[in-house]
Amino acid sequence: MCGRYTLNRSAKELLERFAVQQVLFPVAARYNIAPSQEVAVVLNDKDTRCLEQLKWGLIPFWVKDLKKTKPLINARAESLAEKPSFKQALARRRCLIPADGFYEWKSEAATRTPMYIQMRDHRLFAFAGLWEEWKAPDGTPLRTCAIITVPANRIMSDIHERMPAILQAGEEALWLDPTVKDPPRLLSLLKPYGDEDMEAYSVTRRVNSPAFDRPECIEPATEAV
Repeated sequence: MCGRYTLNRSAKELLERFAVQQVLFPVAARYNIAPSQEVAVVLNDKDTRCLEQLKWGLIPFWVKDLKKTKPLINARAESLAEKPSFKQALARRRCLIPADGFYEWKSEAATRTPMYIQMRDHRLFAFAGLWEEWKAPDGTPLRTCAIITVPANRIMSDIHERMPAILQAGEEALWLDPTVKDPPRLLSLLKPYGDEDMEAYSVTRRVNSPAFDRPECIEPATEAV
């Protein structure tokens, strides 16, 4: 799964890396992004590639009662084309979720050690995501998103059985292309990222709290783990 990640880049860097034409919110450094928070998302909105803020935790458009619905933070790639919660979003509402690293917790005996995973060269990348727009009875829209997950690569398999679907840079335009609706073609992009480009190390247990959102989150752990 993917339940926490980081995005510590300027609006200029995001604009250049993802060919964004419009930034719709003030960009700030984030070191411990958690579900239910507003997150940066790249999507095609009326033929304009925008960087918007959506709430992390997808609410299907057909939901009647929010109070009885659990937001979906992740979506398994293997079942996207069949699950009612995701199949229409796969065809029509795909997005990029920019990141420069993510967290996963490694279970060993009675302990759970937070691990930080990033590219070896610290470059920006994008999770494959889905988004939805739910409307309240009064017509107020709520845009939400989910991160797609795939089986773990070699580095991740020592930490967790799954990992976020990270797109190759050359595949991002295809993922966002609204004219592409063929599930097999889209699903072929969702695969474990090459582990030769990635690294993982333990970090402070203070990341367990979403309230702790500081640069220390991504520093290698110094306490006993």
